[in-house]
Amino acid sequence: MAKKKKGKTDAPTFENRKARHEYFIEDTLEAGIVLQGSEVKAIRDGRCSIGEGYISVEEYPKPRLVMHQVDIGAYQPSGALNHRPKRDRVLLAHKREIEKLARQVEQKGVTLVPLKLYFNSDGRAKVLVGLARGKQSHDKRHAIAERQVQRDLQRAMSRKM
Repeated sequence: MAKKKKGKTDAPTFENRKARHEYFIEDTLEAGIVLQGSEVKAIRDGRCSIGEGYISVEEYPKPRLVMHQVDIGAYQPSGALNHRPKRDRVLLAHKREIEKLARQVEQKGVTLVPLKLYFNSDGRAKVLVGLARGKQSHDKRHAIAERQVQRDLQRAMSRKM
C-alpha cells in the first residue's frame, strides 16, 4: 500500500474571529481533540461552529482541558449512530502545559477560548487554544480605528504606485 503524501490538506479551517475582537490573546497552545468518527466526517464536511465555545480546566481525576459549546453538526450518512452536536470534548495536551494554563486561568479576567479548529498535515484534528484577557469597549474601538488607519494607508500606498 502506498504511503499518503504529507502536505496541505483540503479540509476546512474554522476560525473564531469574534474571540480576536473581544479578547487580547496573550498566549496560544495547539492541542489535539478527542472526536468520534461521525464528528471527524462532519468537520471535514464543513459542519462546525466554534464561535460560542470556551475551554475549562478540570482537575478531577487528573488535570485535563475540556471544550464546551462547540457545535459540530450531524453527519447525515451516519444515521442513528450520530453524535450529540454540542457535547463537551476533551482536548489532548501535555500535563505540564495544562498545569501552566490552569495557573494562568486562576487570575481574574483570564479565560481559555478556541481560536481555530483545523486538520494538520497528518490529518489529525487540532484546536488552537488562546489564553485570553477581556477587552474593554474603548479598547475595541481603538482596535477598529487602528485597522481603519492601516487600510487607508494601504490604499494610499497602492494608489501611489
